[in-house]
Amino acid sequence: MTVSSQKPRVFVTRRIPDRGMNLLEEHCDITINPHDRVLTREELIEGVRDADAVLCLLTDTVDDELMAVNPKLQVISNYAVGFNNIDVEAATKRGIPVCNTPGVLTDATADCAWTLLMSAARRVVEGDAYVRQGKYKGWAPMLLLGADIAGRTLGIIGMGRIGQAVAQRAKGFEMDILYHDVAPVPAVEERYGAKFVPLEELLRQSDFVTLHAPLLPSTHHIIGQKELDMMKRSAILVNTARGPLIDEAALVQALRNGVIAGAGLDVFEEEPETAPGLAELDNVVLLPHLGSATHEARGKMAELAARNLLAVMAGQTPPHCVNPQVLKK
Repeated sequence: MTVSSQKPRVFVTRRIPDRGMNLLEEHCDITINPHDRVLTREELIEGVRDADAVLCLLTDTVDDELMAVNPKLQVISNYAVGFNNIDVEAATKRGIPVCNTPGVLTDATADCAWTLLMSAARRVVEGDAYVRQGKYKGWAPMLLLGADIAGRTLGIIGMGRIGQAVAQRAKGFEMDILYHDVAPVPAVEERYGAKFVPLEELLRQSDFVTLHAPLLPSTHHIIGQKELDMMKRSAILVNTARGPLIDEAALVQALRNGVIAGAGLDVFEEEPETAPGLAELDNVVLLPHLGSATHEARGKMAELAARNLLAVMAGQTPPHCVNPQVLKK
């Protein structure tokens, strides 16, 4: 591809859908990760070294050391809602805007949470394996009994956009909704009849617990052994937010020992690795970080990540910037 040398140089750490790539290619000189994998640290450093802008993923660690490689770096656009892979404080000190892609993956991620909840409750993966392995010999009254969902209690930890979308879907099942967040959300209580409660109460009363909180020091391991012990033995835990919200080793023991009935996980504490023993358990459904994995959601993410980057390069305010104070400078 021949491009003008006047175009800004953009390093894309892994190819994103065409809705974003086409925008970037129209306005920028693109260098893209040629491998269909996460870059090594050395490869990431080399890519950032001469770039005016970086479009990165959650799998890329963008810390102060990496930023120091290129003092002329003008923007970091993250292809994700979360941004715990980026040292935002360091970027702010260096005057570098950090952008993200909220909003566009809300419905896809809420649907994924419900997919995991229902799959774990009705033992869908176990049933699928049972049939494929030739074990199904006919209907039986005690075969793979699961949990009812309609009319039960759903506990939502984190009542942001995705948490609210999950609550909206729960009303179709006539569920009682409990939620915990840093503060009550009156509009949610009015719209969905949700009740704000302390975390301990939510854990003790809920039949299903689903996590939609950001990863912060205060939410790291928000679900550990103590919290798992508070839950009903029949409860199912779902996580489509961030892996480190759960102490994964403690969860393995809880699932193995019947402390809770099951779990559905789309994210992991040391992604892509899983805690020893987790993949061997039948009472957990595991997905490879598919929360936003629909054509529409990933396409919108790509477009927004590109527009964020292009806006900063043009001296304009990007649609979404997590450290907007640097823009005023």
